[in-house]
Amino acid sequence: MGLDFSLYDKVLENRIRLQIMSILVANEEYDFNSLKDVLDVTDGNLASNLKSLEKEGYLTVFKSFVDRKSNTRYRRTEKGQRSFENHLKALENLIKQQHK
Repeated sequence: MGLDFSLYDKVLENRIRLQIMSILVANEEYDFNSLKDVLDVTDGNLASNLKSLEKEGYLTVFKSFVDRKSNTRYRRTEKGQRSFENHLKALENLIKQQHK
């Protein structure tokens, strides 16, 4: 039997984007600097991956000021949640197929 990749999400095959979505699924929201620290990535790398997820509609961006400093926070969207869950199911199915 062939593998079913219908739930597999090409956007989430990138390690950084998958990690970002993992954090956002586990937490209601997360700010840029905290994501950068947890993921141990550069500003540019994080920003470009966040932009890709935003473009796909997987997260929303909220900008504000805290003590006169800009604070950018991110939240997953319903579409992002569904895509993440489907992607995990696809990966689980792939692993199950390999262990038959």
